[in-house]
Amino acid sequence: MYSSKGSVVTVGTFDGVHVGHQKILSKLLQRAKEYHLKAVVLTLFPHPRMVLNKDSDLKLLLTIEERKNQLKKFGVDEVVIMPFTKTFSNLSPLEYVENILLNELNTRHIIIGYDHSFGKNRSANIFDLKQFGNQFDFEVEEISAMEIEEVAVSSTKIRKSLIKGDIETANTYLGYAYFLTGKVVEGEGIGRTIDFPTANIFIEEDYKLIPKNGVYVVQSIFEDRNVYGMMNIGTKPTVNGNKQSIEVHWFKVDADLYGKTFKIEMLARLRDEHKFESLEALKNQLKLDKKSAEAFYGF
Repeated sequence: MYSSKGSVVTVGTFDGVHVGHQKILSKLLQRAKEYHLKAVVLTLFPHPRMVLNKDSDLKLLLTIEERKNQLKKFGVDEVVIMPFTKTFSNLSPLEYVENILLNELNTRHIIIGYDHSFGKNRSANIFDLKQFGNQFDFEVEEISAMEIEEVAVSSTKIRKSLIKGDIETANTYLGYAYFLTGKVVEGEGIGRTIDFPTANIFIEEDYKLIPKNGVYVVQSIFEDRNVYGMMNIGTKPTVNGNKQSIEVHWFKVDADLYGKTFKIEMLARLRDEHKFESLEALKNQLKLDKKSAEAFYGF
């Protein structure tokens, strides 16, 4: 048994904090409880590909703030976000172990993938880490190839599903509803003219993965209550729009929403975005969409 000082640590991107990640986190929490230590996740941001490959168009399932919140929600004591910089990438394996794992995190037990590499040019591997563990008195617990494969497969399937608009499959692999977090900004007000006022959502982080254009069933929390609605992701072709926007029509919400930030959970996809011959035709379709959404909620 370890003393109450120190941490059980796992290291990873944890983008999505999906069901594969959750198995690793369960192991982390179990060990922390066994050894009376803090459960700590060390995660890097920005993603190394964003720094080392400036042309990367990598999209992430969670913004860094969302990732932190999801990890905390799962029960982790501390989430340490290590800025990934050129300086960090140039740390030698020994500097990484001494500066980060020992001095920063007081690591007594680390749970890490069998394929984990670290230090400048990713020159050290799990066998090196085990040697450092012997030298500096911390244990290294290996995550199996099967578990690592499960994490990779889940992440790939979630991304592919969202790009195709298959929100149900994505949500199954996530273990929760995929969501967008954004602020309500002023729009053109067209929805109001056809009795479907919408809130225009601005997402600051351009690396956040936005699912395929279309109409979705969504829910949010507003003034401590669940509110339901439908969201359109698209270019608004009926009014000759040409850039992507995200608009939400919440049912039974009549309030000034400008400047408010919402977490919008995506529950189902109703249809593709279409160009209608008139605003009246669009309004008729939105009425049908609303009926479909209400049927989904069981109203």
